[in-house]
Amino acid sequence: MMQCWRLDSFVQTLVLASSDARLPVVVYWGAPLPKGCDLDAIAEAEARDITGGMLDANPPLSICPEADRGFPGQPGLNLRDAGGRVLRPRLRLSGVEEGRDALTVTCEDADAGLRHVARFAIDPDTHVLTLSSEIDSDAPIIVDWLAAPVLPAPQLSDEMIDVSGRWIGEFQLQRTPWSAGIRMREARTGRSGHEHFPGLIVPGRGTTNTAGEVYAFHYGWSGGHRMVAEELPDGRRQVQFGHAGATELGPVTRAATAPLLVTFSRNGLNGCATAFQRHIRDRIVRWPDAERPRPVHYNCWEAIYFDHDVATLKEIATRAAALGAERFVLDDGWFGKRGDDTSSLGDWWIDARKFPDGLTPLIEHVHDLNMSFGIWFEPEMINTDSDTFRAHPDWAMGPQDQIEGRQQRVLDLANPEVRDYLFDHIGAVLDDHVIDYIKWDHNRLLPYPDAAQTHGIYDLLDRLRAAFPDVEIESCASGGGRIDAGILARTQRVWLSDSNDARERLRIQHDAALFFPAAITGSHVGPRHCHTSGRVLPMSMRAWVAAQRHMGFEMDPRELTEAEAQVLTRVTAWWKANRDWTMQAEIHRLDHADPSVIAECQIAKGGERFVAFAGRAATASQILPRPLRFTGLDPEASYRVELTNREDLGPLSRGDIAIKRGAIELPGAHLMSHGLQLPAAFPDTIWVIEGTRL
Repeated sequence: MMQCWRLDSFVQTLVLASSDARLPVVVYWGAPLPKGCDLDAIAEAEARDITGGMLDANPPLSICPEADRGFPGQPGLNLRDAGGRVLRPRLRLSGVEEGRDALTVTCEDADAGLRHVARFAIDPDTHVLTLSSEIDSDAPIIVDWLAAPVLPAPQLSDEMIDVSGRWIGEFQLQRTPWSAGIRMREARTGRSGHEHFPGLIVPGRGTTNTAGEVYAFHYGWSGGHRMVAEELPDGRRQVQFGHAGATELGPVTRAATAPLLVTFSRNGLNGCATAFQRHIRDRIVRWPDAERPRPVHYNCWEAIYFDHDVATLKEIATRAAALGAERFVLDDGWFGKRGDDTSSLGDWWIDARKFPDGLTPLIEHVHDLNMSFGIWFEPEMINTDSDTFRAHPDWAMGPQDQIEGRQQRVLDLANPEVRDYLFDHIGAVLDDHVIDYIKWDHNRLLPYPDAAQTHGIYDLLDRLRAAFPDVEIESCASGGGRIDAGILARTQRVWLSDSNDARERLRIQHDAALFFPAAITGSHVGPRHCHTSGRVLPMSMRAWVAAQRHMGFEMDPRELTEAEAQVLTRVTAWWKANRDWTMQAEIHRLDHADPSVIAECQIAKGGERFVAFAGRAATASQILPRPLRFTGLDPEASYRVELTNREDLGPLSRGDIAIKRGAIELPGAHLMSHGLQLPAAFPDTIWVIEGTRL
């Protein structure tokens, strides 16, 4: 007997089928199917042939492939009993609950006392599917591996794209050919990590940013994940996501995956990217005030580091406000006896040596400048040189002889006493001061991965959000070390990278846009002499790259020349004038014939306007610039297009091209199929092009 179910949005259909009450199989995932089509016929048509050298039937690639069914690949579930004996459950379908745009599938092994529940939901507006699995047991079990519902990967795909990185070099795309066997990525650092972002993109053959079929995955868990992309010996392909293996460190009676976000596109990588952007911004992030404009951010870290002096901070705040800043963030160094990075983490009280009258005089000065006030914490960490560690050495995770990171250790957030201590001390600072923003840092790896640590930090963040609902929180982990949908369900901003080098940021932001929207992505104008790369870049490049995302400054404004201050003030004013729509826009990565150009187009809801940023990150290989081709426009409409930053025209551009003279009107079809001729420019230059539909 065959049973079938389907989930649909405007851009995709998912079909599940169960034969003889066995675990369902995803028999179709792709472009929308006609309403009312015969799902039984689709399921039957998915049956594969049998030939020599095979079993007499194809073991099903189900939503949880079973080891005891002869499945030749990685199973979706690895369990042991409390004594360590391997369990091989035989799950049978026991019920399917159908809701609006949702399915809950329950399978059981009554003899073993086990239940497997798989949940599927589709958002008809964002076009993102959310999948999750859980296992319940009558007796304690050890869960070595539990996959979110397993999906097939397409056959007409030659490669997969996953994401690696490092500190100040996040979101590096890796292309790996499909071949027999496994491509496995596992983050075992205790956080989602610079090194193993929990995402995967499977493009069809010939896919680009703007055209072709794409399947994309994002696992929303902050504690380390495992991704398996496997081509079976018979040629079928599967994709699995779950927590990093063996991170449930003791027997449990229930375990669950995090949400796995997936989506399909027929419009290239951008189709998946914009779906994820919408879903993160509109469904995952919970804004304190969704109607509040994103404020221009100032962070004092690269201006003063640990050298906190109230008079200096007031002067810096005054200058930042004059440039257009609307939020002032006091970074590391205000607490305990913090003079460098060797002491005081865990001592979350104000350093009276630096702030003899407390933080109030500085906060009042910031408020008098019409800026709000934010503050830095690193709650999950502790220094051995701290009053808190001396009182509670048992609160630190790991052995006493562990290798430290940044001279610090990790607090055991699985311990409720630790969470209560942090909640009380962070809460006291927030209770005693008018603070609307926390920069929440996480600057070292865990001594070992432990899912309980992640559950603990989620619990602490949830308690603080409930107690202080108007406070916005930024997730920072040495930059981009913890960015995922799990942490973003509890925070509203991410610090994408500790690199404020605009050339490097241009690429990092471009690739991160495959998963994340502008509104949550912090991007700052750094010092003239970049502290992480040593590079010196012009203010126009630094300012416009920051203006691509949630804009901020992170330099000593006292270093600015008058000319630099004028450029920064002008770009900041542009960002403020346009943030009402750019922070809600879709980011489309643009294909460009010149690999030295990194370009994107941000298109407003409704499509009535756009802005494109075309940055030159290296020297071009030919003399004349290649045209910039747009995407996502109405081919039948005309657009008024103009170069926003004409003042940045330099001596390399000597010709009389139309866009230099002023606004021009061109059809959308022309802009997308032929492209726009832009001026020649040196490396480390960015062109900003605004368009309005007529």
